[in-house]
Parts: sequence; C-alpha cells; structure tokens
Amino acid sequence: MMPADNHSVFTPATFFLIGIPGTEASQFWLAIPFCLMYTVTLLGNSLLLFILVTERSLHEPMYLFLSMLAAADLLLSTTIVPKMLAVFWFRAGEISFAACLTQMFFVHATFTSESSILLAMAFDRYVAICNPLRYTTLLSKPVIGKIGLAVLTRSFCLLFPVIFLVKHLKYCRTNRLPQTYCQHMTVARLACDDITVNLWYGVAMGISAFGLDAVLIAVSYLLILRAVFLLPSKGARLKALRTCSSHVCVILMFYPPSFFSPSAHQYGGVIPGYILNLLANSHVLIPPMLNPIIYGVTTKEILKSLINLFDRSCRRNFLLS
Repeated sequence: MMPADNHSVFTPATFFLIGIPGTEASQFWLAIPFCLMYTVTLLGNSLLLFILVTERSLHEPMYLFLSMLAAADLLLSTTIVPKMLAVFWFRAGEISFAACLTQMFFVHATFTSESSILLAMAFDRYVAICNPLRYTTLLSKPVIGKIGLAVLTRSFCLLFPVIFLVKHLKYCRTNRLPQTYCQHMTVARLACDDITVNLWYGVAMGISAFGLDAVLIAVSYLLILRAVFLLPSKGARLKALRTCSSHVCVILMFYPPSFFSPSAHQYGGVIPGYILNLLANSHVLIPPMLNPIIYGVTTKEILKSLINLFDRSCRRNFLLS
C-alpha cells in the first residue's frame, strides 16, 4: 500500500479501484446486472460483426461503418467490465500504474473513436440521401479505409498527451480511486501538482472531439431534413427518414451522457457521488449493449440476415439429429 501522507511525494506503483463508494454492501448484487449487460454486449456485437463480415450483400458503406462501431463497443466494454466485476465480486481492485494508464488510454480513445464513427455514419446518410448518384463513388472501400485510419489516428493524437500529462504528475495523496475504472481527471486529482493543464486539455479535447463532432452531425441532419422535405411524395420522405432512425437513436444514447460525464464532478455536492458513479458506468455499458439491438431490429437487411442465419442453424441441427 502506498503512503497516504499529503506531504510525501511518490510515484504510485499501484492504484486501488474501490468500486462505487456508498454501495459497498450491495456491490456483489450490483455486479449481476452489469455482468448480464456485458454478456449481451459480447453476444450482440459479435453476432452483428459475424453477419456483417459473412453476408456479402451487407458489404456497403453504411454497414462497414456499423462494423467499426460494433468493434469499438466490444473494445470499450472489454477494457472496463472484467476489471469492474473483479472489483465487485472479489475485491480485486489492485491495478498497476502502467495498467491504469493503459486502461485510461483505451477507454478515452475508444470514446473518441465512437464519436468519429458516428460522424462518419452521419456523412454516409447525408451522401445517401442528398447525393445518391455519387454514393458509391464518394464512399468507395478505399475511402472508407482512409476514414477508418483517420479515426484511429485522431484518437491516438488526442489521447497520447493525456497519458504523458498523467504519467509526469507527482502524487502525494492516497492511491485509492473511487471508481471502477481509471479515468483521466480521477487519477489527476490524486496528484499534488497543479493540474490546470490537465483540466484545460480535457476541456479542449472534449470540445475538439465530442463538441465538434456533435455540431457537424447536427449540420448533416439539417441538410438531410431539408433534402427529405423536398422529396415529392410522403412515402419517399418516410423511407428516407427511416434509414436514419437507427443512427439517430444511437446518437441520442451517446452524446447527452458524454457531455454530462465530464462536468459531473461539478455537481458532487448536489448529486450523491454513487449516483454519478452509476451514471458513468451505465454510460459505458448501456449504449454498447443496445446498439446492435437497435440496428438489428430497425434495419431490415440485418434482421433478414439474422433470421436466415438462425434458420440455417436450426436446419443443420435438425439434420444432424
């Protein structure tokens, strides 16, 4: 255990994740719904990826972006939930400083990547509705590959300075983190250095990533709505809007909590800490769980492929028996 003396400076070899303060008595049972959500997330996103990869008819731009989102959801959940369950069930909260920085990088980088992917999907819907004749030209597979590379590059470039800033802080407080996973500002607040740079870099990163992406997505949908209402028939308008419904649902699940979470610490005196912690954990569990369900139910092509997959599986099992 590291010293907790406020006047002694140390570089922590280990942090201790203590879970959700205020829920110690119920953490064992609280982990059960989290485990169920993680299981649904793994099954849903893995099945969605399998369908998108194996069905050649789904090798279109919209579904390629969707496969990126499913992969990001799997990475985000797997980075957080196994350690969270270990904390809740086995009190195994010990995590090395290097592992904490690694987890922090992947959590924040995946969030940033998901925001970029949602922006790319908004651009996909804009081109499909506003410029359908050039859809396959503007969003060819090489172009989509470059967009995917840009998503990864952007996330790395935005998050690498965060790791550098946290790594070079001097720590003089406790090494106990009141969280289930390592977050940038939660770790930075344990330092005895001035963390103003960390704070403002976090704000700048949020504005340049989530804020900018949200504005560009809003602009895309304004242009989409303008194009939709210029369509001649009501049926055509409804069909165009229906193709955007899944994406809009995912956006509404992703962005409001993303904007709330960084500012949640400011309301610590108003909202109980365990409520803020539960909201932060729900934000990394619920969207990855619901995304494949939303697309599976609302996208006719995916639902049809899913039904065909189960039908073939049932027939094969019947013949084997």
